[in-house]
Amino acid sequence: MRELDVLLLRYLEQEYPSAAAADREAFVRILELQDPELFGYLVGRTTPQDDAVRHVIARIRRDR
Repeated sequence: MRELDVLLLRYLEQEYPSAAAADREAFVRILELQDPELFGYLVGRTTPQDDAVRHVIARIRRDR
């Protein structure tokens, strides 16, 4: 989904370079998610079980 790419690219460019190692690892796990699951997280329909992924998703959502 193009919309997901835009959100992820924005995080990658603005936040990832200065992110903590745990956040970088979580972002890599986020990239491995299927689009429907990732979309659910980003629109707040579902919540990730993984704390680190949940934290990065919150950062991505905040930067929309």
